[in-house]
Amino acid sequence: MIHHSLLKKQRIILLLLLGLITATSIVAMGIGYSSLSYNRLIPTIFGQGTFKEEFVLFSVRLPRIIITLLAGMALALSGAILQGLTRNDLADPGIIGINAGAGVAIAVFFLFFPIQAGSFVYVLPLIAFLGALLTACFIYLFAYDRNAGLEPVRLVLVGVGFSLALSGVMIVLISSAERAKVDFIAKWLAGNILGSDWPFILAILPWLLVLIPFTLYKANRLNILGLGEQLSIGVGISLEKERLVLLLTAVALAASAVSVTGGIAFIGLMAPHIAKALVGPRNQLFIPVAILIGGWLLLLADTIGRNLVDPDGIPAGIMVALIGAPYFMYLLLKK
Repeated sequence: MIHHSLLKKQRIILLLLLGLITATSIVAMGIGYSSLSYNRLIPTIFGQGTFKEEFVLFSVRLPRIIITLLAGMALALSGAILQGLTRNDLADPGIIGINAGAGVAIAVFFLFFPIQAGSFVYVLPLIAFLGALLTACFIYLFAYDRNAGLEPVRLVLVGVGFSLALSGVMIVLISSAERAKVDFIAKWLAGNILGSDWPFILAILPWLLVLIPFTLYKANRLNILGLGEQLSIGVGISLEKERLVLLLTAVALAASAVSVTGGIAFIGLMAPHIAKALVGPRNQLFIPVAILIGGWLLLLADTIGRNLVDPDGIPAGIMVALIGAPYFMYLLLKK
């Protein structure tokens, strides 16, 4: 039973976060290489803007804002699941190599499997999922101990090792690729928002519509898994089955985000931590907060990054890393 005061606090925080997301989105709509006057936003949204205003808003700004929000939400939820599943506060799809696995799969597919441009967008999340799943399986196998089970510290160390190894694979792929294709992979590695059109939204949205409610449904199982293996077995949970299902969910969320944003780490690390600090460790309470925090953090990083340097700006992945890397070191030293 969750206390009424905690539920009230969670609702207030959710409303504040929605306000922050709305305010950041409005700022993001107005500023950029082609500025859009704020007093013209409402008329343009209702179809009363000039051709230039409507093009900037509907073809450039809005798709990017929505994609960034959705990807941040997916990464935050993936991180929350991984932290609960492994009982390790340092788990994050970017840090433990899942994002890198998805990236290598996308790079291999992009370089060696020609496909029509119209279909490419919708195939990306599936290719990323297969690459991330294969990587997650190897990480799980190497981190699992028959006597001790899944060791949290070992999982992070194995994941970091896989991440470095896959980065090496990516460098080998780049060295043998054409110049135009190298540019695409380099942008992916830097965490540049690749998806900036409406089809990319349609590619990522179905994954979130299914997996967010599913994770909230499984929130109580995550609570029990966080208490340890023996207690989980004692209350009748099928440990390996629940782990596998939740791991697949985390991988799918990370892969769907990576397929449209490139290699972005630390969102899945920071968002759950901030949410837990605000509303406590109960998954039912902090997961919705973490989802909104993740979306807002990536939107904020992208908005700041793309307006710091003209015309292309600084990739969102680099902006997030500037905040996330020191935070990771702080947690590492603290724990």
